[in-house]
Amino acid sequence: MPHKKHHGISTTRGYSMSKGLKIFLIIIGILLVIGITAGKWLISGYNNVITMDEQVKAQWAQVENQLKRRYDLIPNLVETVKGYAAHERELFEHIADARTKYFQAGSVKEKIQASTQLEGVLSRLLLLQENYPQLKANESFLKLQDSLEGTENRISVERKRYNETVQALNTYIRTVFGRFFAAFAGIAAAEYYEIPEAQKEAPQVKF
Repeated sequence: MPHKKHHGISTTRGYSMSKGLKIFLIIIGILLVIGITAGKWLISGYNNVITMDEQVKAQWAQVENQLKRRYDLIPNLVETVKGYAAHERELFEHIADARTKYFQAGSVKEKIQASTQLEGVLSRLLLLQENYPQLKANESFLKLQDSLEGTENRISVERKRYNETVQALNTYIRTVFGRFFAAFAGIAAAEYYEIPEAQKEAPQVKF
């Protein structure tokens, strides 16, 4: 009988250990599922903010391509106008200054400021044709003006697309989790390419 009693105790202990092992494994399994889910969520959030930041950069590159086209046209346009309005020296200096500031700019914000500054004086440059009928009839001026018109239209389109990507990123960064992922990835809010109110109200150049 003592032998049978000892056997019963061993069976009970073995059952208890088996049950405890199952519970332990279940807990480990639950923790693994939670860990994997959380990991996927973290990776997804991180990748999301990185993707939006890259979209902003890619769209800004498209804006810069069109701005470069504008700046490539301006020297020839200025030289053509100088032939008829050489005394408009102050205006030419403003244009040259804005162009220099753009190429010396070290950030998107500085480039936007320089480009918006140029837009104002560029409108004044083109309006000179109203005071100089001969300039208005100059074939070279008309070709440059036409090229500039196409470039300005493309800048407007790319600026709109850029601002849309900026809005998406900045909106996401303002959310609770978006702020966390942006901070973790070292990404800050992007700069909008906005036209100053003064320029919105200024008379628009009719090409």
